[in-house]
Amino acid sequence: MIKGIKNSNIYIENKGIIKSTITFDNEKISFKEEDGEYLTLDDQYIVLPGFIDEHIHGCNNHDAMDGNIEDIKIIASSLVQEGVTSFLATTMTMDNPSILKALTSIKDYIELDNNAGAKVLGIHLEGPFISPLHAGAQDKKNIVKFDKDLFSSYLKASNNHIKEVTLAYEENQNGMVEYLVNNNIVASIGHTDCTSSLLKKGIEEGITCSTHTYNAMRGIHHREIGTVGQVMLNDNVNCELICDLHHVSLDAIKLLFKNKGKDKIILISDSMRAKYLSEGNYTLGGLPVIVKDGTARLHDGTLAGSILQLNNALKNIQKPLNLTIEEASDLVSKNPSRNLHLDHLIGSINEGKYADLTIVDKDFNVYMTIVHGKIYYTNPNFKSIFIII
Repeated sequence: MIKGIKNSNIYIENKGIIKSTITFDNEKISFKEEDGEYLTLDDQYIVLPGFIDEHIHGCNNHDAMDGNIEDIKIIASSLVQEGVTSFLATTMTMDNPSILKALTSIKDYIELDNNAGAKVLGIHLEGPFISPLHAGAQDKKNIVKFDKDLFSSYLKASNNHIKEVTLAYEENQNGMVEYLVNNNIVASIGHTDCTSSLLKKGIEEGITCSTHTYNAMRGIHHREIGTVGQVMLNDNVNCELICDLHHVSLDAIKLLFKNKGKDKIILISDSMRAKYLSEGNYTLGGLPVIVKDGTARLHDGTLAGSILQLNNALKNIQKPLNLTIEEASDLVSKNPSRNLHLDHLIGSINEGKYADLTIVDKDFNVYMTIVHGKIYYTNPNFKSIFIII
């Protein structure tokens, strides 16, 4: 195991990309040099904070809803190739036994502390508390209204590992947001037909995030700006965004950035099991999906998750939006860590935070991924030098 990275281009919190040396000390970052083997990088490489994907269903023919520890393990071991060092395993609106089985398997994986690759930070429960008017690729027959006893069963099955919940506020005004806030769970508006004025009330109660903004939610009209308009206006809401340029147009992305600013946007993959695989027929949440021409769709044409890699999301928008490498990096590191209230542990490179790192070039091609100070992915084309000090 390497001891750290020496005299290389590193994005240090509050300092930008500078020549620096970091040491891995009990899985965390230190700026004190110690004896051991260090990695030294050519100037073409940049060390960034590890990427965090707070909304991902699966990849490599496995899905968080498959309900087995092995499925989560394969997802975790696969994601490191795109620079992801941690993620929320995301569930779907399915029948209750399937949800409980999925929650249990994710919990078991987390608590077994399988060191397969990217760390599972917890669970993003996407549904079943959503709107049938904006179900997207979620099965409408399994949509339910919030019930404390039902949600308590989810918390019990997950052993309190649920960190974020997507909900339709207009369908669940029976204390759901307050309940989530009291349990330190991020309440995210999504799959919703919520009006602007009603959403204001939900935000006052504690909604702080918007699930895959624009997609599966009430859009903007000049007399009723809807869910999209209200999340653009309100500074208390962070916005997830799928930047595969299929879910959201480049102009819509620019509009969101202009209204929200760079600090309030979180890039997600929302990827499903077909990521890294060939075109063909797959499933998502029990529904048949066709993957073709870079998209995943139901048979009626509805987008059904994505096959997006998070580093490619950065490639898609960095230059068109004129973002610096640091600004782009924050969209997949600092911003999601703050949204999940984990910025004291991950999301940037600084003393005492976990040594979760992604080594890229200026085009966000991934060459090495380090999780808690351990190398989990090395690109065959990576050229590096190891030195002993």
